[in-house]
Amino acid sequence: MIPRLAAWLLAGVAPIAGAALPPLPAGIVDPALGASVSGISSGGYMAVQLHFAHAQTFTQGVGVVAGGPLGCAEGEVAKALGRCMAHEQPIPVDTLVQRARSAAQRGELAPTAQVGAGRVYLFGGTRDETVRPGVMDDLRAFYRAFVPADRLRERRDVAAGHSFVTEDFGPTCAADSANFMNDCDVDLAGELLGHLVAGGQARLPRPRVDGTPAAQAFDQRAFVTGHGLAAEGRIFVPADCSRERPCGLHVALHGCRQSVGAIGSDFVDHAGFNRWAASNRLVVLYPQTDPSSPNNPRGCWDWWGHDDARYATRQGPQVRAVMAMVRRLQGAPADAPVAACTTASNWTHYWADRASTDGFGGVRAIGSGENLGWWWQTTTLREWPAGQFRRGSCD
Repeated sequence: MIPRLAAWLLAGVAPIAGAALPPLPAGIVDPALGASVSGISSGGYMAVQLHFAHAQTFTQGVGVVAGGPLGCAEGEVAKALGRCMAHEQPIPVDTLVQRARSAAQRGELAPTAQVGAGRVYLFGGTRDETVRPGVMDDLRAFYRAFVPADRLRERRDVAAGHSFVTEDFGPTCAADSANFMNDCDVDLAGELLGHLVAGGQARLPRPRVDGTPAAQAFDQRAFVTGHGLAAEGRIFVPADCSRERPCGLHVALHGCRQSVGAIGSDFVDHAGFNRWAASNRLVVLYPQTDPSSPNNPRGCWDWWGHDDARYATRQGPQVRAVMAMVRRLQGAPADAPVAACTTASNWTHYWADRASTDGFGGVRAIGSGENLGWWWQTTTLREWPAGQFRRGSCD
């Protein structure tokens, strides 16, 4: 965004528009085949939120790498950093279980019986000092309140730090990794998918695909503006998946500082999901956060309320945005867009490039041209589509 002063100095100079991103394909996923979701770190917490909010969609279950129980932070960053990561205080697992049951009864989450029908895969490195092993212990206890023991599998014996481990990508297992990926000679993606997708078998059939193609970009702005999500998402589609022959679905969520905007395509192309997906007819959706968001400079998923107080429910904006992408892939009717929403003085809207002025104190919304009144008045503006602002209410 060009600041107002710079815009005045550069009057008459038009910005160069970037290439348009392709849309997310519709109808290439069969809902009857089920779906699964996984994530690492903040993406692990987000995967738990998606699982509990929409277990009727993620019928195959959830994989969590270095994450914790639903609602662990209770909307407080101090608790997120303390008990939910460093495990400095005990996590009140019994309380969180009861809150999840109550939220399900109110319709804010899926019925807990649907959660229990899926499978759960948990992974934590023995050297993880970011999300310490005690957090994973509490996550196991939390899920055991909902899921039978024979449907929950753990891998806790790998001497890895805070990373998504692979068979053949990243620095050695003991090394620090800038992209939070380490070569530990462990096919974590294969083990995770093997438990969730292959009916609880240890591993899926060995991939027979050489030179698996890269994941492709798509336009996330069709589903959300703002709310800490990027303009661009990524998706891997096997060659034989189409509207005529739809496939299954896995949603893979990166961690903090691990989005495409932060580390390029390392996670989406090298975590190991795609080569298994190519052999087993799975579409892999990689939603992306925005590391340039001022409220969330590390590009974390919202698991403590940095974007919205409803983050851990069906009404959480990021939950809704991801589910809108899932439903597009399934060919379902489009969800309402998850629009960025700001209530501020019209003067603030002007300086944030949401409004323009007539030079005499009157203000109009950029894009729609709606008259917002005088500069000192307060207005709520919704951004939909990107760059288009209209009066509205925050939903």
